[in-house]
Amino acid sequence: MGDLLLVRHGETEWSLSGQHTSWTDKPLTRRGEEQAKFLAPFFAGRPFALALTSPAARAVRTADLAGLTGAFQDPDLREWDYGAYEGITTREIHRARPGWDLWTHGVPRGADGHPGESPAEVGARADRVLARVDAALAADSAQGEGDVVLVAHGHFLRVVTARRLGLPPAEGRLFQLATGTVSRLSTEHGRPVVAAWNVRPPA
Repeated sequence: MGDLLLVRHGETEWSLSGQHTSWTDKPLTRRGEEQAKFLAPFFAGRPFALALTSPAARAVRTADLAGLTGAFQDPDLREWDYGAYEGITTREIHRARPGWDLWTHGVPRGADGHPGESPAEVGARADRVLARVDAALAADSAQGEGDVVLVAHGHFLRVVTARRLGLPPAEGRLFQLATGTVSRLSTEHGRPVVAAWNVRPPA
């Protein structure tokens, strides 16, 4: 059976500044586009049972530049809804809420249809994605060892990782994830494991 590959999109203006970015569709910076292009040799010629991307332009663009042009957009791969903390850095939040932690406290309700999400709500989306991943890997196992690749966002992919390893969603806090990187979740003796993490191909 194949593995699950996780790709965090390339750098944006807000990922560089540390501003929480969910529905605000910031484009890749020039460096972010270069990060995505550097991934292309990693994926060239590899068989995939399924390739999915977040609908956000920064993820779709990363997939395209990385050579994953056949990826399907999946709304469940969108980033954690940060509610009222959209566009705000953790340092700014701590001025009003010392000790605040996304993984423990979630976010307050935002305006315009963005109520924010708790770790459990993000985890439910991650579980739906993983069910599709497992179905694709199972269907492909009789024909080859094709992997599944997800192109999405830092916090969401950290929750996916926690859930894949059988951990609660909030344990995504343990898996720091940089922009423009590939990580691999595999199995060993029938158990899910982290086989590679935060890999950035050389320029």
